[in-house]
Amino acid sequence: MTKEGKKIIFNVIKIMIGCFVFAVAVNMFALPNKLGEGGVTGITMILYYTHNISPAVTNILFNAVILVIGWKLLDKQTILYTILAVGILSVFLKFTEGLQFVADEGIVAAIAAGGLMGLGMGFIMKGEGTTAGSMILAKIMNKFLGWKVSYALLFFDIIVVITSLSVIGIEKFLLTIVSLMISTKVLDFILEGSNPKKTVMIVSDHYEEIALAIDQKISRGITLLNGVGYYKREPKKILYVVISRDQLMAIQNLINDIDPLAFVTISDAQSVIGEGFTREMFIDTEETGDSY
Repeated sequence: MTKEGKKIIFNVIKIMIGCFVFAVAVNMFALPNKLGEGGVTGITMILYYTHNISPAVTNILFNAVILVIGWKLLDKQTILYTILAVGILSVFLKFTEGLQFVADEGIVAAIAAGGLMGLGMGFIMKGEGTTAGSMILAKIMNKFLGWKVSYALLFFDIIVVITSLSVIGIEKFLLTIVSLMISTKVLDFILEGSNPKKTVMIVSDHYEEIALAIDQKISRGITLLNGVGYYKREPKKILYVVISRDQLMAIQNLINDIDPLAFVTISDAQSVIGEGFTREMFIDTEETGDSY
């Protein structure tokens, strides 16, 4: 089997797992406890509460419209995987309709629903698909405005949740907000990992000492860049390093010990691909201490 064929199989498996987990979250935890949700899922839940219409049906109907929009703005592969995800999700929503867990404490249901929804969406997006609805809108915001997918998704979801306030009441509304926050954090964890990377740029006259210390004490590779100060037009050496979050304090202390006047910028790296860093789920790489 070709590499592309294996990739497609892995993506389909991830999408199927994600759809099943998401369907369980909706039918087992969200609906029995009358929680809300964002996006199309939230609208289907409102219709279930008010007219007893199965989310398995309304999920396809509403998403069909949004898929037309997505077809114009997103790459065709993502849309094809999304069509697959919407179909599979509707099947699992129907298949899991009998599962119900009514929690004695609403917060338990909110945590369970939020955690499983975030996990399900994470697997679907790892499979290069979406659950359509606000997920497609979030993908569009990510592509054209650079928003993080998880936060764009939260933005659109909160808009829908606010409209459900009159149906689910203030207590369930607040629990739904908790559920959305949890799903956002879980989705972040799935997409970016438990230890997101940081990029550090250092401008210092003591760059050689700092680079040597980083190499010896933190064991991270360094890229040396050439720069020019705008005001005095003096040449500058810039150190560029990619580190793990737990190495941040160590590198800050190291730089401060050598050159307290060094100019340092620290930024989040949403994704780092290359030797020395994890490439993708299902692919193992070995830490080598090199960065590029």
